[in-house]
Amino acid sequence: MILTRAELTSIERQAVEEYPRECCGVVLQRAGERQLLPCRNDQDALHARDPQRHPRDARTAYHIADADRLRMVRLEDEGFAPAVIYHSHIDAGAYFSPTDRRQALMNGEPMYPDTTYVVVSVVEGRVAAMGAFRWNAEAKDFVPIDVKPEEART
Repeated sequence: MILTRAELTSIERQAVEEYPRECCGVVLQRAGERQLLPCRNDQDALHARDPQRHPRDARTAYHIADADRLRMVRLEDEGFAPAVIYHSHIDAGAYFSPTDRRQALMNGEPMYPDTTYVVVSVVEGRVAAMGAFRWNAEAKDFVPIDVKPEEART
Protein backbone atom coordinates (compact mmCIF):
# COMPACT_ATOMS: atom_id res chain seq x y z
CA MET A 1 0.00 0.00 0.00
CA ILE A 2 1.30 3.43 -0.92
CA LEU A 3 -1.55 5.60 0.41
CA THR A 4 -4.88 4.96 2.06
CA ARG A 5 -7.91 6.74 0.61
CA ALA A 6 -7.95 9.07 3.64
CA GLU A 7 -4.27 9.96 3.15
CA LEU A 8 -4.82 10.54 -0.57
CA THR A 9 -7.77 12.82 0.15
CA SER A 10 -5.78 14.81 2.74
CA ILE A 11 -2.79 15.21 0.43
CA GLU A 12 -4.96 16.34 -2.48
CA ARG A 13 -6.80 18.81 -0.23
CA GLN A 14 -3.48 20.22 1.06
CA ALA A 15 -2.13 20.54 -2.49
CA VAL A 16 -5.21 22.49 -3.61
CA GLU A 17 -5.32 24.69 -0.48
CA GLU A 18 -1.64 25.64 -0.82
CA TYR A 19 -1.87 26.37 -4.56
CA PRO A 20 -0.10 28.32 -6.13
CA ARG A 21 2.67 27.20 -3.77
CA GLU A 22 4.03 23.67 -3.68
CA CYS A 23 2.82 21.66 -0.72
CA CYS A 24 4.91 19.02 1.03
CA GLY A 25 4.67 16.39 3.72
CA VAL A 26 5.38 12.84 4.77
CA VAL A 27 3.55 9.69 5.81
CA LEU A 28 5.44 7.87 8.56
CA GLN A 29 4.86 4.25 9.46
CA ARG A 30 5.63 2.00 12.42
CA ALA A 31 4.37 -1.58 12.22
CA GLY A 32 0.70 -1.12 11.25
CA GLU A 33 0.48 2.46 12.50
CA ARG A 34 0.63 5.35 10.02
CA GLN A 35 0.89 9.07 10.63
CA LEU A 36 0.34 11.75 7.99
CA LEU A 37 2.46 14.81 8.69
CA PRO A 38 1.59 17.77 6.45
CA CYS A 39 4.62 20.08 6.45
CA ARG A 40 5.17 23.77 5.89
CA ASN A 41 7.02 24.76 2.74
CA ASP A 42 9.45 27.50 3.77
CA GLN A 43 11.01 27.93 0.30
CA ASP A 44 9.69 31.50 0.04
CA ALA A 45 11.55 32.46 3.23
CA LEU A 46 14.77 30.87 1.96
CA HIS A 47 14.39 32.69 -1.36
CA ALA A 48 13.72 36.05 0.34
CA ARG A 49 16.70 35.63 2.66
CA ASP A 50 19.20 34.56 -0.03
CA PRO A 51 17.94 34.66 -3.65
CA GLN A 52 21.41 33.84 -4.98
CA ARG A 53 21.60 30.55 -3.09
CA HIS A 54 17.85 29.84 -3.35
CA PRO A 55 16.77 31.23 -6.75
CA ARG A 56 13.41 29.43 -6.77
CA ASP A 57 10.37 30.36 -4.72
CA ALA A 58 7.58 28.11 -3.39
CA ARG A 59 5.79 28.08 -6.74
CA THR A 60 8.59 25.98 -8.24
CA ALA A 61 10.30 24.37 -5.23
CA TYR A 62 9.75 23.12 -1.71
CA HIS A 63 11.80 22.94 1.44
CA ILE A 64 10.34 21.24 4.50
CA ALA A 65 10.45 23.70 7.41
CA ASP A 66 12.98 22.94 10.14
CA ALA A 67 10.28 22.49 12.80
CA ASP A 68 8.63 19.79 10.66
CA ARG A 69 11.97 18.12 9.97
CA LEU A 70 12.55 18.00 13.72
CA ARG A 71 9.13 16.36 14.22
CA MET A 72 10.09 13.77 11.58
CA VAL A 73 13.40 13.04 13.35
CA ARG A 74 11.62 12.65 16.69
CA LEU A 75 9.10 10.24 15.16
CA GLU A 76 11.95 8.28 13.56
CA ASP A 77 13.54 8.07 17.02
CA GLU A 78 10.26 6.47 18.17
CA GLY A 79 10.54 3.79 15.48
CA PHE A 80 8.60 5.43 12.66
CA ALA A 81 10.06 5.45 9.14
CA PRO A 82 9.06 7.58 6.15
CA ALA A 83 6.76 5.48 3.96
CA VAL A 84 5.85 8.36 1.63
CA ILE A 85 7.38 11.77 1.00
CA TYR A 86 5.10 13.96 -1.08
CA HIS A 87 4.96 17.37 -2.71
CA SER A 88 3.05 19.10 -5.47
CA HIS A 89 4.00 20.56 -8.82
CA ILE A 90 2.25 23.80 -9.73
CA ASP A 91 0.78 24.01 -13.22
CA ALA A 92 3.09 21.18 -14.27
CA GLY A 93 2.97 17.39 -14.53
CA ALA A 94 3.25 14.72 -11.83
CA TYR A 95 6.80 13.67 -12.74
CA PHE A 96 9.95 13.11 -10.67
CA SER A 97 12.08 16.06 -11.71
CA PRO A 98 15.90 16.23 -11.75
CA THR A 99 15.62 18.48 -8.67
CA ASP A 100 13.38 15.92 -6.92
CA ARG A 101 15.95 13.22 -7.70
CA ARG A 102 18.85 15.36 -6.48
CA GLN A 103 17.08 16.09 -3.19
CA ALA A 104 16.30 12.40 -2.61
CA LEU A 105 19.94 11.31 -3.06
CA MET A 106 23.08 11.73 -1.01
CA ASN A 107 26.35 10.83 -2.72
CA GLY A 108 24.39 9.04 -5.44
CA GLU A 109 22.45 6.82 -2.99
CA PRO A 110 18.86 7.29 -1.83
CA MET A 111 18.52 8.71 1.68
CA TYR A 112 15.33 6.66 2.10
CA PRO A 113 15.59 3.66 -0.27
CA ASP A 114 12.30 2.11 0.88
CA THR A 115 10.28 5.33 0.67
CA THR A 116 7.83 6.13 -2.09
CA TYR A 117 7.90 9.67 -3.44
CA VAL A 118 4.53 11.02 -4.50
CA VAL A 119 4.11 14.07 -6.74
CA VAL A 120 0.72 15.76 -7.15
CA SER A 121 0.12 17.88 -10.24
CA VAL A 122 -2.10 20.88 -9.47
CA VAL A 123 -3.19 22.82 -12.54
CA GLU A 124 -5.27 25.98 -12.19
CA GLY A 125 -6.09 25.07 -8.59
CA ARG A 126 -7.26 21.51 -9.28
CA VAL A 127 -5.52 18.16 -8.91
CA ALA A 128 -4.74 17.00 -12.44
CA ALA A 129 -2.64 13.89 -11.77
CA MET A 130 -0.60 12.02 -9.21
CA GLY A 131 2.59 10.04 -9.73
CA ALA A 132 4.55 7.75 -7.44
CA PHE A 133 8.23 6.89 -7.70
CA ARG A 134 10.43 4.40 -5.90
CA TRP A 135 14.15 3.67 -5.97
CA ASN A 136 15.17 0.80 -8.23
CA ALA A 137 18.65 -0.46 -7.29
CA GLU A 138 19.21 -2.16 -10.66
CA ALA A 139 18.33 0.96 -12.64
CA LYS A 140 20.05 3.19 -10.06
CA ASP A 141 17.14 5.56 -10.45
CA PHE A 142 13.64 6.34 -9.25
CA VAL A 143 11.05 4.58 -11.39
CA PRO A 144 7.30 5.19 -11.68
CA ILE A 145 4.96 2.86 -9.82
CA ASP A 146 1.14 2.71 -9.62
CA VAL A 147 -0.66 4.76 -7.00
CA LYS A 148 -3.71 2.77 -5.99
CA PRO A 149 -5.06 3.89 -2.62
CA GLU A 150 -6.60 1.28 -0.39
CA GLU A 151 -9.38 1.84 2.06
CA ALA A 152 -8.18 3.29 5.35
CA ARG A 153 -8.05 0.75 8.15
CA THR A 154 -9.47 1.85 11.45
